[in-house]
Amino acid sequence: MLAPSIVFVDLETTGANPAFDRVIEVGIVKVSDGQIEYEWSTLVDPGESIPSLIQGFTGISNEMVRGAPRFADLADEVFARLEGSLFVAHNVRFDYGFLKNEFKRLGREFQPRVLCTVKLSRALYPEHHRHGLDAVIARHGLSCAARHRALGDARVLWDFVQLAYAEKSPEAIQAALKKAMKTPSLPSGLERSALDMVPEAPGVYLFYGDSPRVSGNADELPLYIGKGVSMRARVQAHFTADHGSGRALRLAQEVKRVDWIETAGELGALLLEARLIKEKSPIHNRRLRRNDDLCALRLKEDGDVALEVVPLAGIPAEELGELYGQFKSKREANNTLRELAAEHGLCLKRLGLEQGKGPCFNHQIKRCKGVCVGKESPQRHDLRLKTALAVLKLRTWPFAGRIALREHHAQSERCEWHLFESWCYLGTAKSEAELHEAAHARCEPHFDLDTYRILRRELEKRAGSLDILKLNRHD
Repeated sequence: MLAPSIVFVDLETTGANPAFDRVIEVGIVKVSDGQIEYEWSTLVDPGESIPSLIQGFTGISNEMVRGAPRFADLADEVFARLEGSLFVAHNVRFDYGFLKNEFKRLGREFQPRVLCTVKLSRALYPEHHRHGLDAVIARHGLSCAARHRALGDARVLWDFVQLAYAEKSPEAIQAALKKAMKTPSLPSGLERSALDMVPEAPGVYLFYGDSPRVSGNADELPLYIGKGVSMRARVQAHFTADHGSGRALRLAQEVKRVDWIETAGELGALLLEARLIKEKSPIHNRRLRRNDDLCALRLKEDGDVALEVVPLAGIPAEELGELYGQFKSKREANNTLRELAAEHGLCLKRLGLEQGKGPCFNHQIKRCKGVCVGKESPQRHDLRLKTALAVLKLRTWPFAGRIALREHHAQSERCEWHLFESWCYLGTAKSEAELHEAAHARCEPHFDLDTYRILRRELEKRAGSLDILKLNRHD
């Protein structure tokens, strides 16, 4: 067997980014000496609303996790169940990454030996091109009674491993394990010493290739910008990954140089990464790029339509509390409204999604209570609309003025203060003198959606912390 003690693990989460999103379900199948020792699963309260897409995908609703334990309450038990065992998951970097971040938020290190069953499947069955879990289940005739639920998916991984051991010789299994757990060499264009020089500290790293210099700008164009609480480990992970996508493989082939900027912690790294990606637009970054089409929804006080779509670019920070949602385009906003209309019995005409006379389509299929034909008052309809929109509401700025969030890195003794006003990032001070000067400087806040998301999560995490310094420019 793979190891004397194995844990087959699967997580369900609120999204795909372990830095921002949270775990909503954990499933573990513990196998000792080739036999199931136990199965265990639990729902987890993520402390935030589960996106409707995730609810539909997993079947896990906000109501189901309400009252469930937070991860902090489960951390000791989860750690004990995983400790000392080989950690096996499908696309292991996803599940391991989320657990590592959940433990990190609690100040705990989590570094198990890991095995990815995607890699194992590729090594054992190279004649096939698709190795996602659905493909593995279909190809091998496996049964999964609870697909996209944590314990159901963890069980099917154990079934796959048992089948592989039955079908393949011990020599083939060992060769596949060696291949799946191998740490590949660095890209040919990158010196080993370059990786050794990257510090084991928080910050932002930049990959460069043979890109030309920008006209009128001395800076090279980076291929990719990323961040990590340990930059060396994060950079190395790019080159020890299973390059299943062409983009990841191209990046590994093109990198010739690595540069980095240290920060005092994860918050500084997140803010710097978001800013640099917008400024430099690296060709291999998709997230966090500038998007001038960002928009939100706002309730209207009169008229036949209850909502309007407004651009987020340039919106006064004091108006954020009147807005709902953060959408990449008007089309995304309208798609979200259609989902809410179906779920809450709302009128497509009242939402501005249909025009013309007569009943809306939802009323024709008995999903609208008839505000479009006078059967329901606009006030009663809009009350349901406000309830439906509540989970999307943007927060008003909870402070009287500017604040500074302090970060300190014990190993490097680096200390930084990040300044904010009305959800807008004003800059970072690296000394108390800089902080005093920045606190009194005149600056026009510029709203950025990524900063809003980063700061909102940080404030929730730091609730009651002494590292939040309230500033007054008039002192």
